[in-house]
Amino acid sequence: MITAHLPAGYLTGRAIAHSGTCLWMAVIGGVLPDLDLIWFYLVDNRAFHHHHYWVHIPGFWLMLAALVLPVLQVTKPHWLHPALAFLAGIFMHLCLDTVAGGIKWLWPLSDQLYRLFDIPAQYGHWVLNFILHPVFLLELLIWGLALWAVMRPAHPSNR
Repeated sequence: MITAHLPAGYLTGRAIAHSGTCLWMAVIGGVLPDLDLIWFYLVDNRAFHHHHYWVHIPGFWLMLAALVLPVLQVTKPHWLHPALAFLAGIFMHLCLDTVAGGIKWLWPLSDQLYRLFDIPAQYGHWVLNFILHPVFLLELLIWGLALWAVMRPAHPSNR
């Protein structure tokens, strides 16, 4: 996915809560893994695919959740739902990256990136290869659903 993480995070948040902290935490979780692109371009000089970084590894997030969620439950229970919304956004991002980008779903047992579709390099720039591939229709669908959700009243019972 190139552009759909933000609207997918929004849709995830809307599925959890129509507004408020949980919605925003899902949106932040939906885009956070791609902040590794700053490191990828500015520090690593594109040495290897950014999906190898820890923020794109489901096992990292599962281990973090196993450590943090019980602590939140005991010490700050009002933060538990926003934390779960954040993790839902993260995992939505990872699922979308599985479509064509590849994610290490079996880490630490395997370093293989798993993806549903390989996008062949047919055009000069990698962005064109994604945009002109049929899988890009999924991104357009996600954007359309998110726009529809934004235009819809937050509480359908108030119509």
